Amino acid sequence: MESKKILIITYYWPPAGGPGVQRWLKFAKYLPEFGWKPIIYTPENPSYPLLDESLMKDVPENLEIIKTKIWEPYQLAEKLNKSNKKFKAGQFDVGNNQSWKSKLSIWVRGNFFIPDARVFWVNPSVKFLEQYLKDNKIDVVVTSGPPHSLHLIGLQLKKKFTDLKWIADFRDPWTEISYYKHLKLTNKSDKKHRQLESEVFKNADITLATSYTDAENFRKNGANAVCITNGFDESDSVNNEKLKDSNIKTQFTLSYIGVLEQLRNPENLWKALNDLVKTNSDFAEKFKLKFVGRIDDKILQSIENSSLKKHIENLGYLSHEKAIDEMSNSSMLLITNFPNLSSKGIIPGKIFEYLATGKQIISFGPSEADVSKILDETKAGKHFSYEDSETIKQFILEKFELWKSGNLAENTQNIEQFSRRNLTKQLSEIL
Repeated sequence: MESKKILIITYYWPPAGGPGVQRWLKFAKYLPEFGWKPIIYTPENPSYPLLDESLMKDVPENLEIIKTKIWEPYQLAEKLNKSNKKFKAGQFDVGNNQSWKSKLSIWVRGNFFIPDARVFWVNPSVKFLEQYLKDNKIDVVVTSGPPHSLHLIGLQLKKKFTDLKWIADFRDPWTEISYYKHLKLTNKSDKKHRQLESEVFKNADITLATSYTDAENFRKNGANAVCITNGFDESDSVNNEKLKDSNIKTQFTLSYIGVLEQLRNPENLWKALNDLVKTNSDFAEKFKLKFVGRIDDKILQSIENSSLKKHIENLGYLSHEKAIDEMSNSSMLLITNFPNLSSKGIIPGKIFEYLATGKQIISFGPSEADVSKILDETKAGKHFSYEDSETIKQFILEKFELWKSGNLAENTQNIEQFSRRNLTKQLSEIL
């Protein structure tokens, strides 16, 4: 039987780095097993915040990839203020860290580029794809955001081809994402964002969410929403023999893998660790805090001004393959989320790769978060709020003592549900 065709409209595609690219890269990898032929539509000249050539190996050899040019204003923004490069990854200076240039740039970003600075790709893409859909039989179109401007491509195509099946994939929320309130929006701009989001929800045949809470919130706002989380790819995971090394390492290593910005900074963790290295000589002798990825300069500066300075190892951004190796060579893994309650539905993609290593995870975010539910279900670690203090120290010391005795167990369970192949099977059933 001939495979059905699914056209995937995505901004992020290899050699783009970071978790955003991996969701549809992995779906595209496994969809043919379930009777679907993926076709990728992506920009020819994008402005990616991170690059990772190692992800190119996951692109199937016979995959059809269509590219058209995009114009983005980020180069102009970066001339105004170098820190504007953060905007490409949804990062912001906050509070006293904001200069007048940062404030102006954030205001321009939020009010002039609705929903985002990739909006200039919408109309040329609609024009191109309108002809493509006339010339080719496509069974389903997917738009993946952020950037949420890509959903406007799907919205316009759906209005032109009413029988077209359209899935709007929200890797992150739109107006409910934590940094939305930092965009310094006028009432008119806020209304425009919400109107466009509502139109997408009401016109998409299915809205995909990456968390249980997001799916519930989307349904409340009129979407036919289904949750398919992100996951881990068994082919990326290291072997179990390598994992066992963590108990015989000479250092007790807590690692953070990924981007860490000011809005997700676990200051109470740094304080707890600072207290431990000052009061516990055994812990101080063996503890290492490892960063792999892009850590905000001001966060790093703050930690380096504490007793933790000599315990830090900052490796910077590494390829996806090497990042997984660093996970496997750690004793514990750190994950952070935005502190406000509206972010409880955000499940950072790296948690699934953390799960695949079998390591214990310490997590920070709002109480009753979806991440907490996953950690409890898989017995993979503990979730804390940004108000917790003494309980953090107790948890870390407990794991430290287990590590010293060689009993820091790697006994996670029920993680198979989060494998990329099983998640793609879920997607194929929805399709």
